[in-house]
Amino acid sequence: MASAAPRRAKILLFGDSITQMAFSSDSADGCGWSARISDRYQRRADVLNRGFSGYNSGWFLRFAATDEGRSDLFGHDGVRLVTIFFGANDASDPALNERQHVPLDEYKSNIREIVSLSRSNFGEDVNIILISPPPVCHDGRLRYQKERYKEKATGELERTLELSGKYAKGANEVAEEMGLHFLDLWTKMQLTSTWRGFLSDGLHLSASGNKFVGEALIELIDRLMPDLSVRPCPETGNINSSSECSAMQRIGPWHDEIDHRQPDKSFPVTTEENKHGTQTSHSWKSISTVLKRKGTR
Repeated sequence: MASAAPRRAKILLFGDSITQMAFSSDSADGCGWSARISDRYQRRADVLNRGFSGYNSGWFLRFAATDEGRSDLFGHDGVRLVTIFFGANDASDPALNERQHVPLDEYKSNIREIVSLSRSNFGEDVNIILISPPPVCHDGRLRYQKERYKEKATGELERTLELSGKYAKGANEVAEEMGLHFLDLWTKMQLTSTWRGFLSDGLHLSASGNKFVGEALIELIDRLMPDLSVRPCPETGNINSSSECSAMQRIGPWHDEIDHRQPDKSFPVTTEENKHGTQTSHSWKSISTVLKRKGTR
């Protein structure tokens, strides 16, 4: 029997609004961090965004338990990498934002469960990156509060740098316990003197913040997961042609590999055995006809 044709790998992103908005192309927010990941893995992997604005880790798990959630979150094959990015809402002050707050121990338990679900559905060897909540800029949160609520602004911080730091530490503990790769945004961002500019409203990512997260993730993958690292073309430095990635095969030949005089050589026909054991080859023209009959585009 002919070997199965290669299929694009999948990269799955679990999280809250910081993930949901990570494909943003709004000029005010620039290019979202997941768009940078998608660009890095062009023609190798489909990046599936499963971020849910406003969700905490507990609500995410409750959604995962529904038929809709199981299908949407875990109904995928070929998943090679999962990012888990919660904590920004969980770390809300329990007195000022009881609705979204999740106690620290419960948050850690929820992250463990999301990891376990990922491994049970995508395989024990699936690569997982746990991402800490980012730091909170107090001035930015208060400014956002005044801009949004005007005279109704309370001047009280429902999210703080101290609280987000506790949940970042908790995430790190889970990562160490479960053998996960960990991106400590809370610490890594604050190593840069201009870190407050990474946050558009003191909590969500700005254009520079999205750039920072995207680059930090790619750097972590290149350093700790070399089989998933995309190595640019040594001559051009580009990733859209002649790049390499040992664990994710590119789909289709590069354009400069195609002989324009004999293009069929670059696109081998499929061969399959019929019920009599005879091998049958199909040209691209015959396959095109079949796909049209089936309504495939």
